[in-house]
Amino acid sequence: MSEQMYSNTKLSVAILGAGAWGASLANLAAANGHQVRVWSRQGSQIEAVLKDVQIVLSAISMIGVRDVASQVQSFPLSPETIFVTATKGLDPQTTCTPSQIWQQIFPNHPVVVLSGPNLSKEIQMQLPAATVVASNIPTAAEVVQLVFSSHRFRVYTNPDPLGVELGGTLKNVIAIAAGVCDGLQLGTNAKAALVTRGLTEMVRIGNNWGAKMETFYGLSGLGDLLATCNSPLSRNYQVGYQLAGGKSLTETLANLQGTAEGVNTCRVLMQRAKQQNIAVPITEQVYRLLQGEITPRQALDELMLRDIKPEYNY
Repeated sequence: MSEQMYSNTKLSVAILGAGAWGASLANLAAANGHQVRVWSRQGSQIEAVLKDVQIVLSAISMIGVRDVASQVQSFPLSPETIFVTATKGLDPQTTCTPSQIWQQIFPNHPVVVLSGPNLSKEIQMQLPAATVVASNIPTAAEVVQLVFSSHRFRVYTNPDPLGVELGGTLKNVIAIAAGVCDGLQLGTNAKAALVTRGLTEMVRIGNNWGAKMETFYGLSGLGDLLATCNSPLSRNYQVGYQLAGGKSLTETLANLQGTAEGVNTCRVLMQRAKQQNIAVPITEQVYRLLQGEITPRQALDELMLRDIKPEYNY
Protein backbone atom coordinates (compact mmCIF):
# COMPACT_ATOMS: atom_id res chain seq x y z
CA MET A 1 0.00 0.00 0.00
CA SER A 2 2.42 2.67 -1.17
CA GLU A 3 1.61 6.37 -1.12
CA GLN A 4 2.06 6.59 -4.90
CA MET A 5 -0.39 3.76 -5.43
CA TYR A 6 -3.15 5.71 -3.66
CA SER A 7 -2.24 9.28 -4.57
CA ASN A 8 -4.40 9.33 -7.71
CA THR A 9 -6.75 6.56 -6.71
CA LYS A 10 -10.26 7.43 -5.61
CA LEU A 11 -11.27 5.27 -2.68
CA SER A 12 -14.59 4.17 -1.28
CA VAL A 13 -15.02 5.52 2.26
CA ALA A 14 -17.73 4.62 4.79
CA ILE A 15 -18.28 7.18 7.55
CA LEU A 16 -20.07 5.73 10.58
CA GLY A 17 -21.75 8.56 12.47
CA ALA A 18 -23.60 11.49 10.91
CA GLY A 19 -23.01 14.04 13.67
CA ALA A 20 -21.11 17.28 13.10
CA TRP A 21 -17.69 15.58 13.22
CA GLY A 22 -18.65 12.68 10.92
CA ALA A 23 -20.24 15.11 8.46
CA SER A 24 -17.12 17.34 8.47
CA LEU A 25 -14.84 14.39 7.72
CA ALA A 26 -17.22 13.11 5.03
CA ASN A 27 -17.11 16.52 3.31
CA LEU A 28 -13.30 16.59 3.39
CA ALA A 29 -13.01 13.15 1.75
CA ALA A 30 -15.75 13.92 -0.79
CA ALA A 31 -14.04 17.21 -1.74
CA ASN A 32 -10.97 15.13 -2.68
CA GLY A 33 -13.11 13.09 -5.08
CA HIS A 34 -13.48 9.95 -2.95
CA GLN A 35 -16.73 8.00 -2.95
CA VAL A 36 -18.22 8.64 0.49
CA ARG A 37 -21.18 6.95 2.13
CA VAL A 38 -22.42 8.05 5.56
CA TRP A 39 -24.28 5.83 8.02
CA SER A 40 -26.29 6.96 11.01
CA ARG A 41 -28.33 4.89 13.46
CA GLN A 42 -31.48 6.63 12.24
CA GLY A 43 -30.68 6.25 8.55
CA SER A 44 -29.55 3.68 6.00
CA GLN A 45 -28.68 0.02 6.49
CA ILE A 46 -25.08 -0.42 7.60
CA GLU A 47 -24.57 -3.29 5.13
CA ALA A 48 -25.17 -1.03 2.11
CA VAL A 49 -22.72 1.57 3.43
CA LEU A 50 -19.98 -1.05 3.97
CA LYS A 51 -20.24 -2.72 0.55
CA ASP A 52 -16.80 -2.80 -1.15
CA VAL A 53 -15.32 -0.04 1.03
CA GLN A 54 -11.58 0.46 1.44
CA ILE A 55 -11.78 2.75 4.48
CA VAL A 56 -14.24 2.57 7.39
CA LEU A 57 -14.12 5.70 9.57
CA SER A 58 -15.92 5.66 12.92
CA ALA A 59 -17.06 9.05 14.27
CA ILE A 60 -19.68 7.74 16.66
CA SER A 61 -19.82 8.62 20.36
CA MET A 62 -17.93 6.36 22.77
CA ILE A 63 -21.04 4.71 24.15
CA GLY A 64 -21.82 3.13 20.75
CA VAL A 65 -18.34 2.03 19.62
CA ARG A 66 -18.33 -1.59 20.76
CA ASP A 67 -21.88 -2.24 19.54
CA VAL A 68 -21.24 -0.72 16.09
CA ALA A 69 -17.85 -2.46 15.70
CA SER A 70 -19.61 -5.79 16.44
CA GLN A 71 -22.25 -5.00 13.81
CA VAL A 72 -19.57 -4.24 11.22
CA GLN A 73 -17.89 -7.57 12.02
CA SER A 74 -20.91 -9.48 10.74
CA PHE A 75 -20.42 -8.22 7.15
CA PRO A 76 -17.75 -9.32 4.65
CA LEU A 77 -14.87 -6.82 4.26
CA SER A 78 -11.69 -6.97 2.22
CA PRO A 79 -8.64 -7.87 4.36
CA GLU A 80 -7.10 -4.62 3.03
CA THR A 81 -9.83 -2.46 4.59
CA ILE A 82 -8.42 0.25 6.85
CA PHE A 83 -10.31 1.25 10.01
CA VAL A 84 -10.05 4.85 11.17
CA THR A 85 -11.33 5.94 14.56
CA ALA A 86 -12.15 9.60 15.23
CA THR A 87 -13.88 9.05 18.60
CA LYS A 88 -12.46 10.65 21.77
CA GLY A 89 -13.34 8.67 24.88
CA LEU A 90 -12.77 5.62 27.09
CA ASP A 91 -14.89 2.49 27.43
CA PRO A 92 -16.58 2.52 30.88
CA GLN A 93 -16.43 -1.30 31.22
CA THR A 94 -12.81 -1.95 30.19
CA THR A 95 -11.12 1.52 30.16
CA CYS A 96 -10.08 0.66 26.57
CA THR A 97 -9.63 3.40 23.97
CA PRO A 98 -11.75 3.26 20.78
CA SER A 99 -8.81 2.03 18.63
CA GLN A 100 -8.15 -0.80 21.10
CA ILE A 101 -11.79 -1.90 20.70
CA TRP A 102 -11.59 -1.81 16.89
CA GLN A 103 -8.26 -3.67 16.94
CA GLN A 104 -9.64 -6.37 19.27
CA ILE A 105 -12.57 -6.98 16.94
CA PHE A 106 -10.50 -6.67 13.72
CA PRO A 107 -7.05 -7.99 14.76
CA ASN A 108 -5.81 -8.45 11.18
CA HIS A 109 -6.79 -5.02 9.85
CA PRO A 110 -4.82 -1.78 10.05
CA VAL A 111 -6.34 0.68 12.55
CA VAL A 112 -5.61 4.42 12.30
CA VAL A 113 -6.39 7.07 14.94
CA LEU A 114 -7.43 10.54 13.70
CA SER A 115 -7.27 13.30 16.33
CA GLY A 116 -6.32 16.95 16.63
CA PRO A 117 -7.54 20.47 17.42
CA ASN A 118 -10.60 20.07 15.20
CA LEU A 119 -13.73 21.97 16.28
CA SER A 120 -16.31 20.72 13.76
CA LYS A 121 -18.04 24.07 13.33
CA GLU A 122 -14.81 25.76 12.22
CA ILE A 123 -14.05 22.96 9.75
CA GLN A 124 -17.58 23.25 8.33
CA MET A 125 -16.87 26.97 7.84
CA GLN A 126 -13.74 25.92 5.89
CA LEU A 127 -11.40 27.66 8.31
CA PRO A 128 -7.80 26.32 8.31
CA ALA A 129 -7.05 23.38 10.62
CA ALA A 130 -4.57 20.55 11.13
CA THR A 131 -4.89 17.04 12.49
CA VAL A 132 -2.87 13.87 13.09
CA VAL A 133 -3.38 10.34 11.79
CA ALA A 134 -1.48 7.67 13.70
CA SER A 135 -1.00 3.95 13.23
CA ASN A 136 1.41 1.11 13.95
CA ILE A 137 1.30 0.55 10.18
CA PRO A 138 2.82 3.68 8.55
CA THR A 139 1.43 2.96 5.07
CA ALA A 140 -2.12 2.86 6.45
CA ALA A 141 -1.66 6.28 8.09
CA GLU A 142 -0.28 7.64 4.79
CA VAL A 143 -3.34 6.42 2.87
CA VAL A 144 -5.66 8.12 5.36
CA GLN A 145 -3.49 11.27 5.25
CA LEU A 146 -4.05 11.53 1.49
CA VAL A 147 -7.80 10.93 1.72
CA PHE A 148 -8.44 13.86 4.10
CA SER A 149 -5.64 16.35 3.30
CA SER A 150 -6.46 19.64 1.61
CA HIS A 151 -5.15 23.20 1.47
CA ARG A 152 -7.49 23.99 4.38
CA PHE A 153 -6.98 20.79 6.37
CA ARG A 154 -3.36 19.75 6.95
CA VAL A 155 -2.92 16.12 8.03
CA TYR A 156 0.28 14.89 9.73
CA THR A 157 1.23 11.24 10.33
CA ASN A 158 2.48 9.87 13.66
CA PRO A 159 3.70 6.38 14.78
CA ASP A 160 2.14 6.59 18.29
CA PRO A 161 -1.59 5.84 17.94
CA LEU A 162 -2.12 5.41 21.69
CA GLY A 163 -0.56 8.81 22.49
CA VAL A 164 -2.52 10.56 19.74
CA GLU A 165 -5.74 8.97 20.95
CA LEU A 166 -5.12 9.70 24.63
CA GLY A 167 -4.25 13.34 23.87
CA GLY A 168 -7.66 13.86 22.31
CA THR A 169 -9.40 11.97 25.10
CA LEU A 170 -7.69 13.29 28.24
CA LYS A 171 -7.85 16.96 27.25
CA ASN A 172 -11.66 16.85 27.47
CA VAL A 173 -11.42 16.55 31.27
CA ILE A 174 -9.04 19.53 31.45
CA ALA A 175 -11.44 21.47 29.18
CA ILE A 176 -14.23 21.06 31.75
CA ALA A 177 -11.89 22.57 34.37
CA ALA A 178 -11.00 25.41 31.94
CA GLY A 179 -14.69 26.16 31.46
CA VAL A 180 -15.09 26.39 35.24
CA CYS A 181 -12.10 28.74 35.41
CA ASP A 182 -13.62 31.11 32.82
CA GLY A 183 -17.11 30.76 34.27
CA LEU A 184 -15.81 31.92 37.65
CA GLN A 185 -13.88 34.76 35.91
CA LEU A 186 -10.61 33.77 37.56
CA GLY A 187 -8.46 35.44 34.90
CA THR A 188 -5.77 34.61 32.39
CA ASN A 189 -3.05 33.74 34.92
CA ALA A 190 -5.21 31.07 36.55
CA LYS A 191 -6.26 29.63 33.19
CA ALA A 192 -2.65 29.46 31.95
CA ALA A 193 -1.60 27.65 35.14
CA LEU A 194 -4.52 25.23 34.92
CA VAL A 195 -3.93 24.31 31.26
CA THR A 196 -0.17 23.89 31.78
CA ARG A 197 -0.64 21.65 34.81
CA GLY A 198 -3.37 19.86 32.87
CA LEU A 199 -0.84 18.99 30.17
CA THR A 200 1.54 17.67 32.85
CA GLU A 201 -1.28 15.46 34.14
CA MET A 202 -2.03 14.19 30.61
CA VAL A 203 1.66 13.29 30.11
CA ARG A 204 1.76 11.48 33.48
CA ILE A 205 -1.30 9.38 32.57
CA GLY A 206 0.02 8.76 29.05
CA ASN A 207 3.39 7.56 30.34
CA ASN A 208 1.65 5.11 32.65
CA TRP A 209 -0.44 3.85 29.74
CA GLY A 210 2.60 3.37 27.47
CA ALA A 211 2.27 6.40 25.17
CA LYS A 212 5.25 8.49 24.04
CA MET A 213 5.76 11.74 25.97
CA GLU A 214 6.56 13.85 22.87
CA THR A 215 3.18 13.03 21.31
CA PHE A 216 1.48 15.10 24.03
CA TYR A 217 3.44 18.19 22.97
CA GLY A 218 2.08 17.88 19.43
CA LEU A 219 -1.20 18.72 17.72
CA SER A 220 -3.21 15.87 19.24
CA GLY A 221 -2.11 16.77 22.78
CA LEU A 222 -1.16 20.41 23.42
CA GLY A 223 -2.85 21.55 20.18
CA ASP A 224 -6.18 19.96 21.01
CA LEU A 225 -5.88 21.07 24.65
CA LEU A 226 -5.46 24.73 23.60
CA ALA A 227 -8.40 24.60 21.17
CA THR A 228 -10.76 22.87 23.58
CA CYS A 229 -9.85 24.92 26.66
CA ASN A 230 -10.28 28.25 24.86
CA SER A 231 -13.36 27.83 22.70
CA PRO A 232 -17.02 28.21 23.66
CA LEU A 233 -17.63 25.85 20.68
CA SER A 234 -16.20 23.02 22.83
CA ARG A 235 -18.95 21.01 24.52
CA ASN A 236 -16.64 20.01 27.38
CA TYR A 237 -15.66 23.64 28.00
CA GLN A 238 -19.39 24.48 28.02
CA VAL A 239 -20.06 21.86 30.72
CA GLY A 240 -17.56 23.55 33.06
CA TYR A 241 -18.70 27.05 32.14
CA GLN A 242 -22.39 26.25 32.78
CA LEU A 243 -21.62 24.48 36.09
CA ALA A 244 -19.67 27.55 37.20
CA GLY A 245 -22.74 29.63 36.33
CA GLY A 246 -24.86 27.61 38.77
CA LYS A 247 -26.56 25.13 36.42
CA SER A 248 -26.83 21.47 37.37
CA LEU A 249 -25.01 18.78 35.35
CA THR A 250 -28.34 17.28 34.22
CA GLU A 251 -29.58 20.65 33.00
CA THR A 252 -26.27 21.43 31.28
CA LEU A 253 -26.08 18.10 29.42
CA ALA A 254 -29.73 18.35 28.36
CA ASN A 255 -29.03 21.68 26.61
CA LEU A 256 -25.85 20.55 24.82
CA GLN A 257 -25.88 19.69 21.13
CA GLY A 258 -24.02 16.37 20.98
CA THR A 259 -22.00 14.49 23.60
CA ALA A 260 -19.50 15.97 26.07
CA GLU A 261 -17.19 12.93 26.18
CA GLY A 262 -15.16 14.41 29.07
CA VAL A 263 -17.96 13.59 31.55
CA ASN A 264 -17.69 9.83 30.95
CA THR A 265 -13.90 10.00 30.43
CA CYS A 266 -13.45 11.62 33.84
CA ARG A 267 -15.27 8.78 35.60
CA VAL A 268 -13.33 6.07 33.76
CA LEU A 269 -10.05 7.87 34.35
CA MET A 270 -10.66 8.03 38.10
CA GLN A 271 -11.17 4.23 38.17
CA ARG A 272 -7.93 3.67 36.29
CA ALA A 273 -5.94 6.24 38.29
CA LYS A 274 -6.95 4.52 41.54
CA GLN A 275 -6.02 1.07 40.18
CA GLN A 276 -2.64 2.27 38.85
CA ASN A 277 -1.94 4.78 41.65
CA ILE A 278 -1.51 7.75 39.27
CA ALA A 279 -1.67 11.28 40.70
CA VAL A 280 -4.47 13.13 38.86
CA PRO A 281 -5.33 16.19 41.00
CA ILE A 282 -7.22 18.11 38.27
CA THR A 283 -9.16 15.06 37.11
CA GLU A 284 -10.05 14.30 40.74
CA GLN A 285 -11.52 17.75 41.35
CA VAL A 286 -13.46 17.64 38.06
CA TYR A 287 -14.81 14.22 39.08
CA ARG A 288 -15.93 15.49 42.50
CA LEU A 289 -17.58 18.49 40.82
CA LEU A 290 -19.44 16.29 38.31
CA GLN A 291 -20.58 14.02 41.17
CA GLY A 292 -22.01 17.07 42.96
CA GLU A 293 -19.68 16.56 45.95
CA ILE A 294 -18.17 20.07 45.73
CA THR A 295 -18.95 23.44 44.14
CA PRO A 296 -16.88 24.85 41.24
CA ARG A 297 -15.27 27.35 43.64
CA GLN A 298 -14.31 24.59 46.09
CA ALA A 299 -12.77 22.54 43.25
CA LEU A 300 -10.44 25.42 42.31
CA ASP A 301 -9.63 26.13 45.97
CA GLU A 302 -8.62 22.49 46.49
CA LEU A 303 -6.13 22.73 43.61
CA MET A 304 -4.63 25.96 44.94
CA LEU A 305 -4.26 24.59 48.46
CA ARG A 306 -2.31 21.45 47.50
CA ASP A 307 1.10 20.90 49.11
CA ILE A 308 3.88 22.98 47.57
CA LYS A 309 6.27 20.96 45.42
CA PRO A 310 8.82 21.16 42.57
CA GLU A 311 7.37 21.76 39.08
CA TYR A 312 8.99 18.56 37.77
CA ASN A 313 10.05 15.37 39.52
CA TYR A 314 13.33 14.45 37.84
